[in-house]
Amino acid sequence: MPAGTIACVRALAAAAGGLFMAKDISGKNQTGTKPDLTAETRESGGGPSSPGRRRFIAGLGAATAAVSAGVLAPIVAASSASARETSNLPTQSVFGSAPSSTALPASVTKKRVIEAFKLRLSEATQDAHVPPAVNVDNRDTARYADKGGTYTKGLPHDSFGQVDLNAFATFTNALNSGKFSDFEKIIMGGTRKLNGPQSGLAFDLEALDSAQFGQPQVPPAPKTASDQNATELLEHYWASLLRDVAFTDYGSDPLAAQAAVELGAQPTYFGPRNNSGEVTPNLLFRGAFPGETLGPYISQFFITPTELGAQPLSQQMVSYLPNIDYMANFADWLTVQNGDVTGLQDQIDPQLRYQRNGRDLAAFTHLDVLYQAYFTAFLVLNTIGAPPNPGNPYVGSTTENGFGTFGGPDLAGTLGEVATKALNAVWYQKWFVHLRPRPEAIGGIVHLIKTGHGNKTNVTLSPVILNSQGLQESFNKYGTWLLSQAFPEGSPLHPAYPTGHGTVAGACITALKFFFDGNFVIPNPLEPSNDGLSQLPYTGPDAGQLTVNGELNKLGHNVSFGHGIHAGIHWRSDTDTSLLLGEAVALSFLRDRARTCNEPFTVDLTKFNGRTATISNQVNP
Repeated sequence: MPAGTIACVRALAAAAGGLFMAKDISGKNQTGTKPDLTAETRESGGGPSSPGRRRFIAGLGAATAAVSAGVLAPIVAASSASARETSNLPTQSVFGSAPSSTALPASVTKKRVIEAFKLRLSEATQDAHVPPAVNVDNRDTARYADKGGTYTKGLPHDSFGQVDLNAFATFTNALNSGKFSDFEKIIMGGTRKLNGPQSGLAFDLEALDSAQFGQPQVPPAPKTASDQNATELLEHYWASLLRDVAFTDYGSDPLAAQAAVELGAQPTYFGPRNNSGEVTPNLLFRGAFPGETLGPYISQFFITPTELGAQPLSQQMVSYLPNIDYMANFADWLTVQNGDVTGLQDQIDPQLRYQRNGRDLAAFTHLDVLYQAYFTAFLVLNTIGAPPNPGNPYVGSTTENGFGTFGGPDLAGTLGEVATKALNAVWYQKWFVHLRPRPEAIGGIVHLIKTGHGNKTNVTLSPVILNSQGLQESFNKYGTWLLSQAFPEGSPLHPAYPTGHGTVAGACITALKFFFDGNFVIPNPLEPSNDGLSQLPYTGPDAGQLTVNGELNKLGHNVSFGHGIHAGIHWRSDTDTSLLLGEAVALSFLRDRARTCNEPFTVDLTKFNGRTATISNQVNP
């Protein structure tokens, strides 16, 4: 790879703008264009469904509609936790107060403008009837006086990694007030900056507000001292040891076999198991949504060649050189927790490769643009000739096709739009509800306990991690009890739970399911060679069972686990939760937008839980 390209890639990794890293439904009656139409989001087996979460900051009034039942039960096991309503944060916008009157201005006489006004008012009114969520955190911030079970990265810490409590007070003061000026007063520990906390307070005018999304999609994160948290950390240690092993070699790799046995023995391991309840090497680090355990580990949308207009896309990627990991010594770990940089850089592999192992997936997510993987999936779906969703109103038309609505330009733009909405919704959860610490931070507590300095932290940890084989294997390799990282800076400077990558994945995948036939079987599936230099035909016995829905589900976990388990910076439950949150955001957005379409339509799509959601602007679809 040319030196200029390597420099460009490093610059991209350092940029925050537009990237993730910083290095860093209820039925609605339309009152508008077509009074005889309604827009609904329904689930099979239940009534109208509108997942809800957060309080309207500008005081839209008391909410009266109940969030419907029948939504997927939380994947994360909810430990006992105290409920609290999120604070009613004041908006700083001059437009924060509702107008004194919602009457149509007397000067407006054009029929279409009047219809548009009525539609907007109807949408806003009925979204306001979805109640704000009662947010529930795991109470670790209150549980530990030293805040050891809370996100504190970027603030100053002492020589044992305990946060400066005065600095922490400035941090929480800003979160509680929501004032820009208070965020500017946060006492920071180094040169790195907190990654956009105020975007979690942004309003959205075409979907439910961020405060209206939450349970059951976003339960409290596992407690730091719980067995589940320890099991998820154990999974991280094993993944770090397997970072350079090709997924296609897991079945014959002795370390993968050990990881599968130890993780499979944990009752609080919530990854997929086979029919005998076992975790096999080939099931390691996979998601559990429908279709994800079929076929190769890598989604077909990550390996199938395609094109962006006249530009061919081979799907080869820039990765990092093997066996180079970071933050495995305490000095570097502490530097990073304080928000400083170590001066180390990722070492770029000059050979382009198809993604074939954990390091490759981590490298992709270190540089990816917000919705890149899902835009590429859109291109692949066109390349392989995937048919549109059968509910597309232009299916069977002999006179016209979709374009600005229900066509390619519509879908391309929708992916970017829904991605931003999802990102702001999850940023609200991260900063203003959960404040879950990163795995690297808890790895630091493991190190303190194992080196005889457990008295330097208020946090206790489960023997599931402290007495584990995976932890010992990591110590044997690195000489410390810290969790090695794929990136010199470890995680970005925002809390762990849920993930941005995962929430954007859930939203964009749901949009793709809205536009495409999810039951379409992907022809001629591929898998990467174990060196990533070539594509090979996938000829497994399930080759004919790889569907659009299944491979999209897999893509979401490929990306979010690449940014999480494989990189060392996100927990499994971060991803599983965030995909459901993103799905809920997208369904809300699609429901609101349905009412703006002139074409009468009813679209069914399959959710992550296997149930059917219906988006329609017709009466009794």
